[in-house]
Amino acid sequence: MRFSRRRSLLLASLGSVLGAPMLGAIARPAGAQAWPSRTVRILEGYGPGSAPDIIARLIGQRLSDQLGTPFVIDNKPGASGKIATDAVAKAPADGYTLLLVLINNSVDAAVKDRLPYDFIRDIAPVAGIHAVPMVMEVHPSVPATTVPEFIAFAKANPGKVNMASAGTGTVTHIAGELFQIMTGVPLFHIPYRGAQVFQGMVAGQAQVYFGPVASSLPLVKAGKLRALAVTSKARSHVLPEVPALDEYLPGYDLTAWYGLGAPQGTPAAVIETLNRAVNAVLDDPAFKARLADLGGTPLIGPPAAFGKLIATDTEKLAKVIQVANINLE
Repeated sequence: MRFSRRRSLLLASLGSVLGAPMLGAIARPAGAQAWPSRTVRILEGYGPGSAPDIIARLIGQRLSDQLGTPFVIDNKPGASGKIATDAVAKAPADGYTLLLVLINNSVDAAVKDRLPYDFIRDIAPVAGIHAVPMVMEVHPSVPATTVPEFIAFAKANPGKVNMASAGTGTVTHIAGELFQIMTGVPLFHIPYRGAQVFQGMVAGQAQVYFGPVASSLPLVKAGKLRALAVTSKARSHVLPEVPALDEYLPGYDLTAWYGLGAPQGTPAAVIETLNRAVNAVLDDPAFKARLADLGGTPLIGPPAAFGKLIATDTEKLAKVIQVANINLE
Protein backbone atom coordinates (compact mmCIF):
# COMPACT_ATOMS: atom_id res chain seq x y z
CA MET A 1 0.00 0.00 0.00
CA ARG A 2 1.38 3.44 -0.96
CA PHE A 3 1.30 5.92 1.91
CA SER A 4 1.08 9.63 1.18
CA ARG A 5 2.19 12.04 3.91
CA ARG A 6 -1.42 12.96 4.62
CA ARG A 7 -2.49 9.32 4.88
CA SER A 8 0.44 8.51 7.17
CA LEU A 9 -0.47 11.40 9.49
CA LEU A 10 -4.11 10.31 9.51
CA LEU A 11 -3.22 6.72 10.42
CA ALA A 12 -0.84 7.94 13.10
CA SER A 13 -3.67 10.00 14.61
CA LEU A 14 -5.99 7.02 14.53
CA GLY A 15 -3.27 4.96 16.17
CA SER A 16 -3.13 7.36 19.10
CA VAL A 17 -6.88 7.01 19.53
CA LEU A 18 -7.27 3.29 18.92
CA GLY A 19 -4.06 2.14 20.57
CA ALA A 20 -0.47 1.23 19.83
CA PRO A 21 -1.09 -1.86 17.64
CA MET A 22 -2.28 0.15 14.64
CA LEU A 23 0.58 2.59 14.91
CA GLY A 24 3.08 -0.24 15.32
CA ALA A 25 1.81 -1.93 12.18
CA ILE A 26 3.03 0.91 9.97
CA ALA A 27 5.99 2.22 11.93
CA ARG A 28 9.48 1.62 10.58
CA PRO A 29 12.45 0.73 12.76
CA ALA A 30 14.39 3.62 14.24
CA GLY A 31 17.22 4.65 11.96
CA ALA A 32 15.42 3.62 8.76
CA GLN A 33 13.20 6.69 8.47
CA ALA A 34 15.15 8.11 5.51
CA TRP A 35 15.06 4.85 3.58
CA PRO A 36 13.92 4.48 0.89
CA SER A 37 14.12 7.99 -0.49
CA ARG A 38 14.94 7.09 -4.11
CA THR A 39 14.68 4.25 -6.61
CA VAL A 40 15.77 0.79 -5.44
CA ARG A 41 17.23 -1.64 -7.97
CA ILE A 42 16.69 -5.41 -7.80
CA LEU A 43 19.29 -7.20 -9.90
CA GLU A 44 18.42 -10.60 -11.37
CA GLY A 45 20.83 -12.69 -13.38
CA TYR A 46 18.81 -14.76 -15.85
CA GLY A 47 17.19 -12.31 -18.25
CA PRO A 48 13.70 -11.21 -19.32
CA GLY A 49 11.08 -13.96 -19.37
CA SER A 50 13.01 -16.30 -17.10
CA ALA A 51 11.48 -17.62 -13.88
CA PRO A 52 13.72 -15.34 -11.75
CA ASP A 53 12.66 -12.33 -13.84
CA ILE A 54 8.99 -13.19 -13.29
CA ILE A 55 9.47 -13.39 -9.51
CA ALA A 56 11.60 -10.24 -9.39
CA ARG A 57 8.96 -8.21 -11.21
CA LEU A 58 6.13 -9.52 -9.06
CA ILE A 59 7.85 -8.70 -5.76
CA GLY A 60 9.31 -5.45 -7.09
CA GLN A 61 5.92 -4.04 -8.04
CA ARG A 62 4.42 -4.93 -4.68
CA LEU A 63 7.36 -3.47 -2.75
CA SER A 64 6.96 -0.27 -4.76
CA ASP A 65 3.38 -0.11 -3.53
CA GLN A 66 4.30 -1.14 0.02
CA LEU A 67 7.17 1.31 0.54
CA GLY A 68 6.11 4.16 -1.72
CA THR A 69 9.19 4.32 -3.94
CA PRO A 70 10.05 2.65 -7.26
CA PHE A 71 11.65 -0.79 -7.18
CA VAL A 72 13.01 -1.44 -10.67
CA ILE A 73 14.29 -4.72 -12.07
CA ASP A 74 17.79 -4.63 -13.55
CA ASN A 75 18.40 -7.68 -15.75
CA LYS A 76 22.05 -8.73 -15.78
CA PRO A 77 22.00 -12.19 -17.38
CA GLY A 78 25.07 -14.35 -17.79
CA ALA A 79 27.32 -16.86 -16.05
CA SER A 80 24.36 -18.53 -14.32
CA GLY A 81 23.56 -15.43 -12.26
CA LYS A 82 27.15 -14.72 -11.22
CA ILE A 83 27.34 -11.37 -13.05
CA ALA A 84 24.38 -10.00 -11.11
CA THR A 85 25.63 -11.43 -7.81
CA ASP A 86 29.09 -9.94 -8.29
CA ALA A 87 27.59 -6.53 -9.07
CA VAL A 88 25.53 -6.55 -5.87
CA ALA A 89 28.44 -7.84 -3.79
CA LYS A 90 30.45 -4.79 -4.90
CA ALA A 91 27.59 -2.27 -4.64
CA PRO A 92 27.29 0.31 -1.84
CA ALA A 93 25.69 -1.20 1.27
CA ASP A 94 22.93 1.41 1.43
CA GLY A 95 19.82 -0.61 0.61
CA TYR A 96 19.40 0.75 -2.90
CA THR A 97 20.89 -2.24 -4.71
CA LEU A 98 19.37 -5.65 -3.97
CA LEU A 99 19.81 -9.13 -5.40
CA LEU A 100 17.14 -11.63 -6.33
CA VAL A 101 18.70 -14.62 -4.57
CA LEU A 102 18.18 -18.15 -5.90
CA ILE A 103 19.14 -21.61 -4.76
CA ASN A 104 21.82 -21.32 -7.47
CA ASN A 105 23.59 -18.91 -5.12
CA SER A 106 24.00 -21.80 -2.73
CA VAL A 107 26.07 -23.41 -5.46
CA ASP A 108 28.21 -20.26 -5.44
CA ALA A 109 28.64 -20.64 -1.71
CA ALA A 110 29.77 -24.24 -2.15
CA VAL A 111 32.52 -23.28 -4.61
CA LYS A 112 33.44 -19.82 -3.32
CA ASP A 113 37.16 -20.27 -4.01
CA ARG A 114 36.48 -20.11 -7.76
CA LEU A 115 34.51 -16.86 -7.77
CA PRO A 116 35.37 -13.15 -7.43
CA TYR A 117 33.05 -12.99 -4.41
CA ASP A 118 32.08 -15.09 -1.40
CA PHE A 119 28.31 -15.33 -1.42
CA ILE A 120 27.94 -16.02 2.31
CA ARG A 121 30.41 -13.30 3.25
CA ASP A 122 29.34 -10.65 0.73
CA ILE A 123 25.55 -10.98 0.51
CA ALA A 124 23.31 -10.51 3.56
CA PRO A 125 20.01 -12.46 3.59
CA VAL A 126 17.01 -10.14 3.67
CA ALA A 127 13.90 -12.26 3.15
CA GLY A 128 12.70 -15.43 1.48
CA ILE A 129 10.03 -15.05 -1.18
CA HIS A 130 8.84 -18.51 -2.15
CA ALA A 131 9.82 -22.15 -2.55
CA VAL A 132 8.88 -24.07 -5.67
CA PRO A 133 9.62 -27.56 -6.97
CA MET A 134 11.15 -28.27 -10.34
CA VAL A 135 9.64 -30.53 -12.96
CA MET A 136 11.33 -33.53 -14.53
CA GLU A 137 10.07 -33.07 -18.07
CA VAL A 138 10.80 -34.85 -21.33
CA HIS A 139 10.38 -34.17 -25.03
CA PRO A 140 7.21 -35.82 -26.42
CA SER A 141 9.36 -38.08 -28.60
CA VAL A 142 10.67 -39.87 -25.50
CA PRO A 143 8.79 -43.19 -25.13
CA ALA A 144 8.17 -42.78 -21.41
CA THR A 145 5.21 -41.55 -19.41
CA THR A 146 6.57 -42.51 -15.99
CA VAL A 147 9.91 -42.22 -14.22
CA PRO A 148 10.54 -46.00 -14.25
CA GLU A 149 9.88 -46.05 -18.01
CA PHE A 150 12.34 -43.19 -18.51
CA ILE A 151 14.99 -44.98 -16.44
CA ALA A 152 14.55 -48.10 -18.56
CA PHE A 153 14.72 -46.04 -21.78
CA ALA A 154 17.88 -44.19 -20.70
CA LYS A 155 19.63 -47.38 -19.57
CA ALA A 156 18.79 -49.01 -22.90
CA ASN A 157 20.34 -46.02 -24.73
CA PRO A 158 23.53 -45.18 -22.81
CA GLY A 159 25.18 -41.96 -23.96
CA LYS A 160 22.29 -41.15 -26.31
CA VAL A 161 19.91 -39.38 -23.93
CA ASN A 162 20.67 -35.67 -23.53
CA MET A 163 19.91 -33.80 -20.31
CA ALA A 164 19.44 -30.06 -20.71
CA SER A 165 20.20 -27.46 -18.05
CA ALA A 166 20.06 -23.68 -17.77
CA GLY A 167 23.83 -23.68 -17.30
CA THR A 168 26.56 -25.72 -15.66
CA GLY A 169 26.25 -25.56 -11.89
CA THR A 170 22.67 -24.27 -11.89
CA VAL A 171 20.10 -26.06 -9.78
CA THR A 172 18.58 -27.42 -13.00
CA HIS A 173 21.92 -29.12 -13.67
CA ILE A 174 22.44 -30.37 -10.12
CA ALA A 175 18.90 -31.77 -9.96
CA GLY A 176 19.72 -33.90 -12.97
CA GLU A 177 23.04 -34.98 -11.50
CA LEU A 178 21.30 -36.02 -8.27
CA PHE A 179 18.87 -38.06 -10.36
CA GLN A 180 21.79 -39.82 -12.06
CA ILE A 181 23.50 -40.51 -8.72
CA MET A 182 20.36 -42.06 -7.25
CA THR A 183 19.42 -44.12 -10.33
CA GLY A 184 22.71 -44.94 -12.02
CA VAL A 185 21.23 -43.62 -15.28
CA PRO A 186 23.87 -42.17 -17.66
CA LEU A 187 22.77 -38.85 -19.21
CA PHE A 188 24.76 -36.51 -21.47
CA HIS A 189 24.66 -32.95 -20.12
CA ILE A 190 23.95 -30.06 -22.50
CA PRO A 191 24.12 -26.65 -20.77
CA TYR A 192 22.15 -23.81 -22.31
CA ARG A 193 22.17 -20.11 -21.52
CA GLY A 194 19.27 -19.42 -19.15
CA ALA A 195 15.82 -19.47 -20.72
CA GLN A 196 17.25 -20.66 -24.07
CA VAL A 197 17.07 -24.15 -22.60
CA PHE A 198 13.39 -24.37 -23.53
CA GLN A 199 14.16 -23.73 -27.18
CA GLY A 200 16.51 -26.71 -27.12
CA MET A 201 14.00 -28.91 -25.33
CA VAL A 202 11.07 -28.06 -27.63
CA ALA A 203 13.31 -28.61 -30.66
CA GLY A 204 14.26 -32.04 -29.37
CA GLN A 205 17.97 -31.26 -29.01
CA ALA A 206 17.71 -32.62 -25.46
CA GLN A 207 15.34 -35.23 -24.11
CA VAL A 208 15.03 -34.42 -20.40
CA TYR A 209 15.17 -31.29 -18.27
CA PHE A 210 14.62 -30.55 -14.58
CA GLY A 211 13.04 -27.14 -15.04
CA PRO A 212 11.35 -24.51 -12.86
CA VAL A 213 7.59 -24.97 -12.53
CA ALA A 214 6.79 -21.33 -13.37
CA SER A 215 8.42 -21.36 -16.79
CA SER A 216 7.75 -25.05 -17.54
CA LEU A 217 4.01 -25.09 -16.84
CA PRO A 218 2.85 -23.37 -20.07
CA LEU A 219 4.86 -25.79 -22.23
CA VAL A 220 3.64 -28.80 -20.26
CA LYS A 221 0.01 -27.71 -20.53
CA ALA A 222 0.47 -27.06 -24.27
CA GLY A 223 1.79 -30.60 -24.75
CA LYS A 224 5.18 -29.43 -25.98
CA LEU A 225 6.87 -31.11 -23.00
CA ARG A 226 5.70 -34.02 -20.84
CA ALA A 227 5.96 -33.86 -17.04
CA LEU A 228 7.08 -37.09 -15.37
CA ALA A 229 7.64 -35.93 -11.78
CA VAL A 230 8.25 -32.97 -9.51
CA THR A 231 11.40 -32.69 -7.41
CA SER A 232 9.83 -31.87 -4.04
CA LYS A 233 8.94 -34.41 -1.35
CA ALA A 234 5.25 -33.82 -1.99
CA ARG A 235 3.25 -33.34 -5.16
CA SER A 236 2.69 -29.84 -6.51
CA HIS A 237 -0.75 -28.27 -6.33
CA VAL A 238 -0.37 -27.00 -9.92
CA LEU A 239 0.41 -30.50 -11.22
CA PRO A 240 -1.48 -32.69 -8.75
CA GLU A 241 -1.57 -35.66 -11.12
CA VAL A 242 2.23 -35.65 -11.51
CA PRO A 243 4.05 -37.80 -8.92
CA ALA A 244 6.89 -36.58 -6.73
CA LEU A 245 10.28 -38.13 -7.51
CA ASP A 246 10.38 -39.26 -3.89
CA GLU A 247 7.61 -41.72 -4.75
CA TYR A 248 10.07 -43.55 -7.00
CA LEU A 249 13.38 -42.49 -5.44
CA PRO A 250 12.89 -42.23 -1.67
CA GLY A 251 14.88 -39.33 -0.29
CA TYR A 252 14.99 -37.29 -3.49
CA ASP A 253 14.18 -33.71 -2.50
CA LEU A 254 15.54 -30.61 -4.21
CA THR A 255 13.27 -27.61 -4.11
CA ALA A 256 14.16 -24.29 -5.69
CA TRP A 257 13.62 -21.06 -3.81
CA TYR A 258 13.81 -17.31 -4.28
CA GLY A 259 14.52 -14.44 -1.93
CA LEU A 260 16.17 -11.06 -1.57
CA GLY A 261 19.73 -10.29 -0.53
CA ALA A 262 21.68 -7.08 0.01
CA PRO A 263 25.35 -6.16 0.13
CA GLN A 264 26.88 -7.24 3.42
CA GLY A 265 27.05 -4.25 5.75
CA THR A 266 23.64 -2.91 4.76
CA PRO A 267 22.20 -1.26 7.91
CA ALA A 268 20.19 -3.66 10.05
CA ALA A 269 17.31 -1.17 10.19
CA VAL A 270 17.06 -1.16 6.39
CA ILE A 271 17.11 -4.95 6.26
CA GLU A 272 14.41 -5.09 8.93
CA THR A 273 12.25 -2.63 7.00
CA LEU A 274 12.68 -4.64 3.82
CA ASN A 275 11.97 -7.92 5.59
CA ARG A 276 8.76 -6.61 7.13
CA ALA A 277 7.64 -5.22 3.76
CA VAL A 278 8.32 -8.51 1.96
CA ASN A 279 6.51 -10.49 4.65
CA ALA A 280 3.54 -8.16 4.42
CA VAL A 281 3.40 -8.73 0.66
CA LEU A 282 3.67 -12.51 1.10
CA ASP A 283 0.85 -12.46 3.65
CA ASP A 284 -1.51 -10.77 1.21
CA PRO A 285 -4.11 -13.29 -0.07
CA ALA A 286 -3.93 -11.98 -3.64
CA PHE A 287 -0.16 -12.32 -3.74
CA LYS A 288 -0.33 -15.79 -2.17
CA ALA A 289 -2.72 -16.78 -4.93
CA ARG A 290 -0.34 -15.45 -7.58
CA LEU A 291 2.54 -17.47 -6.12
CA ALA A 292 0.28 -20.50 -5.98
CA ASP A 293 -0.43 -20.08 -9.70
CA LEU A 294 3.34 -20.29 -10.25
CA GLY A 295 3.57 -23.46 -8.18
CA GLY A 296 5.14 -21.86 -5.13
CA THR A 297 4.51 -21.42 -1.43
CA PRO A 298 5.54 -18.26 0.46
CA LEU A 299 8.65 -18.20 2.65
CA ILE A 300 7.53 -15.81 5.38
CA GLY A 301 10.07 -15.29 8.15
CA PRO A 302 12.96 -13.21 9.52
CA PRO A 303 16.30 -12.77 7.74
CA ALA A 304 17.87 -15.42 10.00
CA ALA A 305 15.41 -18.07 8.77
CA PHE A 306 16.27 -17.31 5.17
CA GLY A 307 19.96 -17.45 6.08
CA LYS A 308 19.47 -20.90 7.62
CA LEU A 309 17.77 -22.17 4.44
CA ILE A 310 20.71 -20.93 2.39
CA ALA A 311 23.20 -22.67 4.69
CA THR A 312 21.28 -25.98 4.68
CA ASP A 313 21.00 -26.16 0.90
CA THR A 314 24.61 -25.05 0.44
CA GLU A 315 25.71 -28.13 2.36
CA LYS A 316 23.35 -30.41 0.39
CA LEU A 317 24.42 -29.06 -3.00
CA ALA A 318 28.11 -29.19 -2.11
CA LYS A 319 27.78 -32.95 -1.57
CA VAL A 320 26.13 -33.47 -4.96
CA ILE A 321 28.80 -31.38 -6.68
CA GLN A 322 31.51 -33.45 -5.05
CA VAL A 323 29.99 -36.87 -5.75
CA ALA A 324 29.07 -35.97 -9.35
CA ASN A 325 32.49 -34.36 -9.86
CA ILE A 326 30.90 -31.28 -11.44
CA ASN A 327 33.54 -28.97 -12.90
CA LEU A 328 32.43 -25.37 -12.33
CA GLU A 329 35.54 -23.66 -13.70
